[in-house]
Amino acid sequence: MTSSEITRGGSCPDPAPARLTVGIVSAGRVGTALGAALERVGHVVVACSAVSDASVRRAEQRLPDSQILPATDVAARCELLILAVPDDELADLVHGLAVTGSVRSGTIVAHTSGANGIGILAPLAQLGAVPLAIHPAMTFTGHDEDVSRLSSSCFGITADDEIGYAIAQSLVLEIGGEPVRVREEVRPLYHAALAHGSNHLVTLVSDAVAALRVALSGNELFGQQTVDGDPGGVAERVLAPLLSAALDNALRRGPAALTGPVARGDRAAVATHLRVLGEVDPDLAAGYRALSLRSAQIAGADPALIEILEDRR
Repeated sequence: MTSSEITRGGSCPDPAPARLTVGIVSAGRVGTALGAALERVGHVVVACSAVSDASVRRAEQRLPDSQILPATDVAARCELLILAVPDDELADLVHGLAVTGSVRSGTIVAHTSGANGIGILAPLAQLGAVPLAIHPAMTFTGHDEDVSRLSSSCFGITADDEIGYAIAQSLVLEIGGEPVRVREEVRPLYHAALAHGSNHLVTLVSDAVAALRVALSGNELFGQQTVDGDPGGVAERVLAPLLSAALDNALRRGPAALTGPVARGDRAAVATHLRVLGEVDPDLAAGYRALSLRSAQIAGADPALIEILEDRR
């Protein structure tokens, strides 16, 4: 595959890029979702690697026409090699592929790590590979919705030159995503921002659900579902519209979306919250205190409230 097949004049994506033979290492949630998305637009996933029983089943379900082979054999058979392994396994995988000489010169090698840029692919670039970092800014569940969600996701892309960026951009646009350039030196910050938002949102929601279950348990109306520890229950239904509206407001209005006792500077209410949450779980109360302090700082709240939240009294 030559760069001229991907770009016209080396500056903009070709509206009809050539079909690629694709190899995927490994058949996890991310790799199989990307493989299925690429096959939907005409590329062919010829092989993938799968070690665990779960990854084998996932490969058979999502990529039924692909051969399941060792990583070195996958790399040798494709024009586009996607390395979709956990961040802490990527360097060793790249080293192994470089030592074995499995990747042919001219192969496009794209990893899906958010934290890494193209520097980690240097051993393969030295062998003539085209290094790309293409990270889907989305969480993956392993279910069918993963593939459809890719078409509404942004992808953080990093490349070595404009031709590389054009290739990455073409691949992302083909599957319906939105490519966003991320400079090599800021990949860790990019990743930290995404992890802070997505992972800590889960923690925040989990804590809110836990507290609300205690508040609602034992007072169910006649015929109403019992409040228990199973997900998707009454507590989640109470929170869902509130949290959805808060997320939407935050993304559209920024810090101006802050409401509630911290934004109002209501010290009495905040102190009460800390007390009752501490009775449920001191760690939960500590999380509330930390997030409330950050909210107060963003909102420019009364210094007296900040003093309470810093626990200086």
